[in-house]
Amino acid sequence: MTASDATATTIRPRRWRRVKLAAAGMAVVAVVATGAVASWIVSLGPLPLAEAREISTTVLDRNGKLLRAFAMADGRWRLPVDARTDVDPGYLNLLLGYEDQRFYSHAGVDPLALGRAALQLLTRGHIVSGGSTITMQLARLIEPRRQRSIYAKLHQVVRAFQLEHELSKDEILNLYLALAPFGGNLEGIRAASIAYFGKEPKRLSLAEAALLVALPQSPERRRLDRHPAAARAARDRVLERMVEESRISAEDAAQARTVPVMRMRNPFPMLAPHSTDRALATVRDSRVIQLTLESGLQRTLEALARDRAAALGPDISIGILAVDNATGDVLAHVGSADYFNERRAGQVDMTAAVRSPGSTLKPFIYGLAFEDGFVHPDSLIDDRPVRFGSYAPENFDMTFQGTVPVRRALQLSLNVPAIELLDRVGASRLSARLKQVGAGLVLPKDEVPGLAMGLGGVGVTLHDLVQAYSGIPRLGSVLPLREIERGGGSVREPLRLLDPVAAWQVGNVLWGTPPPENAVRNRIAFKTGTSYGYRDAWSIGFDGRMTVGVWVGRPDGAPVPGLIGRAAAAPVLFDAFARSGKSLAPLPKAPRGTLIASNAKLPLPLRRFRPAGELIRTGNEHTLRIQFPLNGSRIDAGGGDGIKLPALPVKVAGGVLPMTMLVNGKAVGEIESRRQRMVEPPGPGFVRLTVMDAVGAADTVTLRIQ
Repeated sequence: MTASDATATTIRPRRWRRVKLAAAGMAVVAVVATGAVASWIVSLGPLPLAEAREISTTVLDRNGKLLRAFAMADGRWRLPVDARTDVDPGYLNLLLGYEDQRFYSHAGVDPLALGRAALQLLTRGHIVSGGSTITMQLARLIEPRRQRSIYAKLHQVVRAFQLEHELSKDEILNLYLALAPFGGNLEGIRAASIAYFGKEPKRLSLAEAALLVALPQSPERRRLDRHPAAARAARDRVLERMVEESRISAEDAAQARTVPVMRMRNPFPMLAPHSTDRALATVRDSRVIQLTLESGLQRTLEALARDRAAALGPDISIGILAVDNATGDVLAHVGSADYFNERRAGQVDMTAAVRSPGSTLKPFIYGLAFEDGFVHPDSLIDDRPVRFGSYAPENFDMTFQGTVPVRRALQLSLNVPAIELLDRVGASRLSARLKQVGAGLVLPKDEVPGLAMGLGGVGVTLHDLVQAYSGIPRLGSVLPLREIERGGGSVREPLRLLDPVAAWQVGNVLWGTPPPENAVRNRIAFKTGTSYGYRDAWSIGFDGRMTVGVWVGRPDGAPVPGLIGRAAAAPVLFDAFARSGKSLAPLPKAPRGTLIASNAKLPLPLRRFRPAGELIRTGNEHTLRIQFPLNGSRIDAGGGDGIKLPALPVKVAGGVLPMTMLVNGKAVGEIESRRQRMVEPPGPGFVRLTVMDAVGAADTVTLRIQ
């Protein structure tokens, strides 16, 4: 036996395996070079892309930030990703440099890389770099195969050509970034970055980027939560190779190697759980749902609700709703103090629960009174014991203030003046007006609107109350609240709550409401409320930009002694504005025609409110009535687009001079001695004309001008 024969017989089996693998690599190169893949494409059929494109349902805020993701049916986390907008460029630099340097130039297979990998295997005895391109790796992810064979490699080659033919480079890269395995049930760069680093992959450190490049090569053996040492070693090899490739500096690599590898896995974000639950149930045809919420504000108010509820007691929950006045978009939706707290019934959305509103309906009572023109914020009104049949309202502190300005009566939330005004306005009218703007009041079974509703004798949700209140800084125009972004920009018609002047007057009065303890005065306009039996505490406020509503109480409706709106809910409201990060915006300026005057300078009928039963009459005076135009009449004014409507004559009989004429609640002057006046109509449509005499008697007609 010659020496050469002896050498040949001592070649180890492992050496033969290397030779075989190298030969397989060269065979693949030959297949690619000769184009012998055409017949394979026909036999393999179309690419199974539909399943590969399945992703976890994600819910985003108005700026595209992740609020919550839902795992796929099999428990995997796979989030959508766009390499151009969602991924750090430094990570892409390392990924392409380590896995596929000629990604943007090859047609799916890189013969040079395959040849280099085979040569390195022969010369060094181990795999230095893989020959698979990102496209080939994607093909393996789409159709995973456990066995590694020449046939499996050829299969990848064919599928890689198909992928390159059907998809663009960006689509291939995005699909790879969504499917790459990172250990356990994590797939894709976004899921891995959020789970391992607690952040989106938009801004990764060099150490983080290198680690995420290394993990997919052996995801289970390098899982951070199980094998951090192996993961760190793989990361350092990526850094070393990138220094050799001159993609990073040696100094940066050395610094990155000093960063420890954390083995703790972070939970996925779960902001606005009640909103995202509802969005998932509502939008069934989309894997990416966008809400109008602001993630930063949502996170802040969730923490606020959690902290305040903990201080108030173990059974207390808190609901908070913040909306943008201009658009009606919900900016934050906190349905409970803690979604996972069973004792607080955390999964019950208290913004949608029907509860007694306490005194929070009073601003709308005053608004209708201002609109009707029989009272002004600086009118005087009596706060004294009074009885309406068997109903005798009392104030919260069981005392009476005597004669006070209407402004003060609303700011102090006095009950008797509110019921006096509601008796004049009409409970059914208040109910109808609130229903008109989407704030439906829930009455007890077989009950009709009555005076008790002014003090909370009805049911309403925080959502509906906030929607109605948002119309006050909008000068009486309410936009239905929106929480789910709809494609195409759905148009929402504004709903009429109050006349602009009346809405401004209500906002101006509430701006001066005394704040809770240690809060700054005149920062926001707000109103508090406490339901009967201390079951619900409310506080709803607004500035020129945002309206925020707060509810505090027990979800089961049990009483909480001492729970009142001013002490429990108002501090939460003021903190919500303070922590919002938004500068307070002033309320709108007074609309044209607003009567701003002290009590002494008001028209005589507006200086003091008198209930209907106290109107003064003498035997020689006739009942005040508007003779023309008749109530409910239609008047053809002959006007067209852009044409000024002619003045309308108003004739009055009876009453005591001097008399004041009001059009849609705005004073326009006095009625002359002949008891008639020419009035310029505000425009086509419904117009309300009111005449008040010197002793407070009034008559109103509504007509339609066309």
